[in-house]
Amino acid sequence: MTKAKSRFFAYLERLRWIKRWGLMRNVVEENVMEHSWQVSTIAHMLAVIDKEMFNGTTNPADVATTALYHDTSEIITGDLPTPIKYHSKKITDAYKEIEKEAEHELLGLLPPALQSSLRPYLLHDHIDPEVNQLIKAADLISAYLKCQVECNAGNKEFDDAKTSIEQSIRALDMPAVGYYMQTFTDSYLLTLDELLREHDKQTDK
Repeated sequence: MTKAKSRFFAYLERLRWIKRWGLMRNVVEENVMEHSWQVSTIAHMLAVIDKEMFNGTTNPADVATTALYHDTSEIITGDLPTPIKYHSKKITDAYKEIEKEAEHELLGLLPPALQSSLRPYLLHDHIDPEVNQLIKAADLISAYLKCQVECNAGNKEFDDAKTSIEQSIRALDMPAVGYYMQTFTDSYLLTLDELLREHDKQTDK
């Protein structure tokens, strides 16, 4: 019996070629594949913080898995920069319809027996609202970290974006997000030597 072949993961592999921040000059380029991994780790930690420190009930593993797939539709749509995506309601609504169609197309690439298990991760309409909120927060934090790196490298292209994203993060008013920002974000700018020195100080105590 010949088994049908699927091109699902061949499509996912192409996320590495889709560049983010396409309207701006970048000192450090970023692709959708690496962005998805970063968002997943941040979202997972936000869920852990929320559960362990603020009585949250969302499963961190579900959050991390959903985050891994959160931008897969961009294989078909490409990465539409935020200023364009939200330029007007008409553009936003049109893009969301295209995004939805792309999600269904990707789901359809999977063998039928696997589709129900992946549906909650691939289709935004099926994502649990609390999971989605944590992923959106992680997405903003990832964008802030990108701006932080670019601004630190003297790239003024990202000054306004950093301010705007910082305001959006504050507006979330999520305790787990506030804790993550205070605890982890400053160290992202450390060099390898600085990280190692800090590590040595900790181990010497």
